[in-house]
Amino acid sequence: MSYTIDRVIDNADFEEVDNRTRAALANHGFGVLTEIDVKATMKKKIDVDMEPYRILGACNPNMAHQAIGMEPKIGAMLPCNVILREVEGGVEVSAIDPLESMQAIDNEALKSVAGQVRDMLTEVVNEI
Repeated sequence: MSYTIDRVIDNADFEEVDNRTRAALANHGFGVLTEIDVKATMKKKIDVDMEPYRILGACNPNMAHQAIGMEPKIGAMLPCNVILREVEGGVEVSAIDPLESMQAIDNEALKSVAGQVRDMLTEVVNEI
């Protein structure tokens, strides 16, 4: 069972895919709250070179508000991370599947919200 929603954009420029990802997220009500340049961090912290790899912490405020109302500690699992990584032949975009990440929480109403967010993130990934 996969815990991410994935798509490889063939023969694409990393920064172009980043811009397209941010635009698709915004089109579906998500903002990017955090950004981690993993490549730069690994180089700085442990002097390791790697291919471009970026983590975008995406949040849809309406959905986050609903989830926090149902399960106040859910903030420990937010935001929804979307990764961009350079792979052979293109750039892979992977978004967390919120329904999979919520399996440890026994709250059916929350799982319903997570399913809605999964559908939204699937649309985002397909739109890129």
